Amino acid sequence: MNKITPKKLLHSKWTAVSPVNKEKHFMITDMEFDEEGVVISCIIEAVMSKRQVAINWQDLKDQQRWLQGWQ
Repeated sequence: MNKITPKKLLHSKWTAVSPVNKEKHFMITDMEFDEEGVVISCIIEAVMSKRQVAINWQDLKDQQRWLQGWQ
């Protein structure tokens, strides 16, 4: 399980374990927090295609799908 601190998640780099459409490397480009500091939205962007997708940041903890950093 990847250890993630929500406050340090912005601009972090990720590698998809099973790339789709040759999109392997990603970066967190935008996040929103509520008044209590809870993450309410997270946008991940493919480095090569610049395609952006809203994701549940908790999914990044799954090492079967995501690796921390660019591998």
